[in-house]
Amino acid sequence: MSRIDRTHGAGGVSTSRLIDEIFKEAFSNEYLDALSDSAVVPGAGRLALTTDSFVVHPIFFPGGDIGRLAVCGTVNDMLMSGAEPQYITAGYILEEGLDTDDLKRVVSSMAETAKEAGVKIVTGDTKVVEPADPKAPGLMINTSGVGFLDGDKVISASGIQPGDTVILSGTLGDHHAAILSGRMRISNSIVSDVAPLCEIVGHLLEAGIHIHAMRDVTRGGLATILNEFAGVSDRSIYIEETALPISQDVAAFSRLLGLDPLYMGNEGKCVILLPGAEAQQALDIIKRSKYGKDAAIIGGVKGDGTVVTMSTAIGGTRVIGPLVGEGLPRIC
Repeated sequence: MSRIDRTHGAGGVSTSRLIDEIFKEAFSNEYLDALSDSAVVPGAGRLALTTDSFVVHPIFFPGGDIGRLAVCGTVNDMLMSGAEPQYITAGYILEEGLDTDDLKRVVSSMAETAKEAGVKIVTGDTKVVEPADPKAPGLMINTSGVGFLDGDKVISASGIQPGDTVILSGTLGDHHAAILSGRMRISNSIVSDVAPLCEIVGHLLEAGIHIHAMRDVTRGGLATILNEFAGVSDRSIYIEETALPISQDVAAFSRLLGLDPLYMGNEGKCVILLPGAEAQQALDIIKRSKYGKDAAIIGGVKGDGTVVTMSTAIGGTRVIGPLVGEGLPRIC
């Protein structure tokens, strides 16, 4: 008999094992088995459905708060399937003693972010529970999202092809570093990148870019996502260390604490795999979009295999595995 520990929620190997051995085994169907961030199901037209829970601490952090995070996380999951987000539900679990001004601030932030993302929060629920720490009561938010797809195409990692280019929409690790700084009370200029990616994805689709795979870079970081892509598609993926966009502040913060930005989470960045012939056009579109100015081409796709490698700055080659254990702190 084993017990749940925090590594099961970190987005790495333990999370994948939990999904495969418990949830996927029990709930297996043609929609869930794709293991995408949004399940694309038939209905009134074609729908993308997603659900998420947000338990980040502190609930206010440089660049955002748990409310903005909840909307962006839900919207971005739908976007990654090529859907247009439309509706969100919001369930609040409030700890007794929470300041109502803090709750109003979170709710206001959610409303503003929903407006920016072009979605409506259409239903919700509230529960009050005893606080884990009576001196610092907080809240948690559960969301579900509904989006619509235009046409029959669904963006999935199974569509990755040799010769594809890997594009990252911006700098790595910003959200992770902002949360950890707040938790450790480290003073710096790092702010979270939490943002809805509607404009980036919308402009790419409007331009007819043939996106083969797309994922927002959250728990487990870029390294874990690329390993998931390689496993689903049976393709080898390579990246260039010198091409990775990382801000000077995050790079310095990572060196100070011994962190690797490849395994640090964001909440406003995505990685996109598409045909090499369309890469420059796509990059130009992303750079002109809100939240895309630091986008970069970082690698590509080779033939069969499931390995992810990185050409290092000193001329070597490093095999990049998925996150193992817990990527501290909890970022969402």
